[in-house]
Amino acid sequence: MSRTDGGRPLGRGPRLVGWGLQKAWRLPPRHNRVRVRRGVRVPMSDGTVLLADHYTPVGDGPAATVLVRCPYGRKAPFSLLNAQILAERGHQVLFQSCRGTFGSGGAFEPMRHEVSDGRDTVAWLREQDWFDGRLLTFGASYLGFVQWALLCDPPPELLGAVVQVAPHDFSRAAWRDGAFDLFNFLGWSEMVAGQERADRLRQGLRTLRPAPRLTAAVAGSPLRKGARALLGDKAPWFEDWLEHSDLTDPFWTPLQCGDALARTGVPTLLVGGWHDLFLAQTLEQYRVLRSRGVPTRLIVGPWTHEQAAIKAGVVTAESLDWLDRCLAPSKPQGHSARIWTGGLGWQETGDWPPPRVREQTWYLGPDGTLRPDHLPGEPAEFRYDPADPTPSVGGAIMLQGGGRRDNRRLEARDDVLVFTGPPLDAPLEVRGAVTARIALWRDNPDRTLDPRPSRTRRPTPHHARCGGDSVNPEARAVFAGAGLQRRAGDPRCSAAGVQCRTGAVISRSATSRSSSSARRSGRPT
Repeated sequence: MSRTDGGRPLGRGPRLVGWGLQKAWRLPPRHNRVRVRRGVRVPMSDGTVLLADHYTPVGDGPAATVLVRCPYGRKAPFSLLNAQILAERGHQVLFQSCRGTFGSGGAFEPMRHEVSDGRDTVAWLREQDWFDGRLLTFGASYLGFVQWALLCDPPPELLGAVVQVAPHDFSRAAWRDGAFDLFNFLGWSEMVAGQERADRLRQGLRTLRPAPRLTAAVAGSPLRKGARALLGDKAPWFEDWLEHSDLTDPFWTPLQCGDALARTGVPTLLVGGWHDLFLAQTLEQYRVLRSRGVPTRLIVGPWTHEQAAIKAGVVTAESLDWLDRCLAPSKPQGHSARIWTGGLGWQETGDWPPPRVREQTWYLGPDGTLRPDHLPGEPAEFRYDPADPTPSVGGAIMLQGGGRRDNRRLEARDDVLVFTGPPLDAPLEVRGAVTARIALWRDNPDRTLDPRPSRTRRPTPHHARCGGDSVNPEARAVFAGAGLQRRAGDPRCSAAGVQCRTGAVISRSATSRSSSSARRSGRPT
């Protein structure tokens, strides 16, 4: 049969929404109308059947197929952003629900079956007479992880991939530098556990304000008790994650798709955000693929994880262009990067980090100073109270509340040390990873250290300097990024190298001070 046989025309409502999004995001115009065949049954090799919707552009010419595998359902807004937009511009789309979600058989075990299910889906595609042998993949977050799972053994038909804000190794995302990312993955687990309830509108509204529920869930000890009270029996994987802190444990093997970086030769567009929790892995993906000569393009914008999908029209426009280029006779070559730099906007660079970057070393000095020279002084001290844990403010938060935030209330706490540099005499642009090496004495055998660079900006933009040695109390301390390092055991002196996870790009004016804060946190699990 032809690819336009079967299915129903896309409704008027979705078409109008697609047109509005085209205008708002300045996307290329739609080429064609679309038909959708819903509930297509795709059998897996173990007998499980996954459901998919097949979007086809109306017309008789050949059309490549974009495979999109998703655990969040096949209705709006996911259908609009991951299927309709692509189909309206000439691509077939197989939009599939992952195992155990929205009608697909089996039990949902996050990321555990994606390697085999992706491989089985491609095998099924080869048997369809509407599949013309050209395959592309597309998607963000979990929809990006399933692409890395497929790329562990790249199918020969795969011509291009668009991976947005996605990890290739979930174990390293969950246990980031030895500390479990509690807020993000407890929140994600709660969202997924309730996403198929009948009252989806109410559930969606709950997702917009997760902080009060998550805060209450982690307020007590042990953490498992609070998590269980929040999740019930709907997310058994969460406690499994907590119980497996050793990333070499075979438990994590199906969730670790780093082999894909060494095996794929597929042209890949990578999208990250400066406040995305997966940014470190996005930059690693680019670095490894570039070093192997895989055609790769990197885009990093001023987004949190959520904003990269819903506020970044530039991402969708670049993604559509990339898919078209992968199908063209002159396929993508080499590597390039498009980077958002604060104060300067978008910059097109040939690489990342860009050449001619000069490293600087700044030292934590006495009396809360941050200095370009080393000045010996007495150690700075702080006291951490587990009954009043240090809060997280902004940064790499998956749902609401991430990104740049005013840090003044956080930095006023007794369990936060702040080191502030002098006013800058000239604009300073900071690019690349930020690393802190800190000598720490502690009387608790367990600790988590969280250094975060920030900038302090005076409210009057024409002031070149701050008077005296103190920061103007009306100035804003704006969070720029954070990195965690967890250590357990000997409470005596330890020197810990801590990699900040922002890969920060900051443009500072002469009215700013560079600032760094370090906070300690820890909870029994």
